[in-house]
Amino acid sequence: MDPIRNPFAPGAGSPPPELAGRSAVRERMRQCIGRLRIGRPAKSMMLIGLRGAGKTVLLFQMLKDAERDGAITIRIEAPEGRSLPALLAPQIRLVLLKLNRWSQAQAYAVRGLRALAGFAGKLKATYGDIEVGLDYEPEPGLADNGELEGDLAMLLEQVGRAAQAADTAVAIFIDELQYVKESELEALISALHRVSQQQLPITLVGAGLPQLRGKMGEAKTYAERMFEFPEIGSLSPSDARAAIVIPIENEGERIEDDAVALIIEQTQGYPYFLQEWGKHAWDDAARSPISAADVRNATQQAVVTLDESFFRVRFDRLTPKEKAYLRAMAALGPGPHRSGDIAEALHRPTTSLGPIRSSLIAKGMIWSPTHGDTAFTVPLFDDFMKRVMPMEKTGDIAASG
Repeated sequence: MDPIRNPFAPGAGSPPPELAGRSAVRERMRQCIGRLRIGRPAKSMMLIGLRGAGKTVLLFQMLKDAERDGAITIRIEAPEGRSLPALLAPQIRLVLLKLNRWSQAQAYAVRGLRALAGFAGKLKATYGDIEVGLDYEPEPGLADNGELEGDLAMLLEQVGRAAQAADTAVAIFIDELQYVKESELEALISALHRVSQQQLPITLVGAGLPQLRGKMGEAKTYAERMFEFPEIGSLSPSDARAAIVIPIENEGERIEDDAVALIIEQTQGYPYFLQEWGKHAWDDAARSPISAADVRNATQQAVVTLDESFFRVRFDRLTPKEKAYLRAMAALGPGPHRSGDIAEALHRPTTSLGPIRSSLIAKGMIWSPTHGDTAFTVPLFDDFMKRVMPMEKTGDIAASG
């Protein structure tokens, strides 16, 4: 099989050749944009899921869908260590400059740019990483109180009024939203609540790990009434099959049914893993159709590749104590697990492990599905931990805590 024609694309955020199983979520976004453009209310959306479930890919596809439907979009990633105002301000400026091209929206867009000048100027003292070009002088009293929640609400209100005048909508797409500080997340939710009350055409589509839902509820108790929270998980067997078979057939080649079944079994239907297995199965096959034997031969290389990249990049960020904690979880199985069971496996009091658990949650390695439970945020990470840390090597690390 020609590797140059290999259709599969494993990579961080790389769009797959066939985006299977996500049409319902995309349709909800299409309806949201359509309703906003005619002045009807619509909930914003949070894509919730584990690593490798395809949230980033879906987020970008929904952005393209929104642009096709006539919306103006903002796309940002919320990396650790950057403030939300610093990420938003330059993008809001670009949106306002676009809206300024509509004659009927110019006055509102200019006022929005004045609001942005006040917003950035007053919050610079608090958020030193704000860097944005200023096109107009600030208007006194407009988004310049120096308090994020009120100023962001006033700024988005001006953006919404300009979009309304231009008969369009603004869709803000934020990836890795779980990394936004709670105070900044609170301000964002509050600002969106304000523009929603005024029926202004602004929506937010975020993506994050499962703990994001709880974090938003803690930031604002009414958040769950403002947002939809579609869970982006592993694909159904039929959708997983489509993700493998359609790209191969589009290249004029075939894959046997038992080979597809084996890939789905090995990957548990997670989109990133499907791409990895599909790539290696194609490269390993000498000819079409790809067989189950080809998939079995490719599995070892697929696992090695995942260990060296997808899993290793997360493992290398961990301290020895954090690695020991995750290894103890892995010994108990895929999870979720009770905190007391993990502590017992480490021969430690549960209370002594609280800081380690909190650190792992902050790093996005684990989350708590229910009170007292702990689960991996990365699918198949328990198997990786067993490979990279054989049980006999964990005793000294656990005891050192």
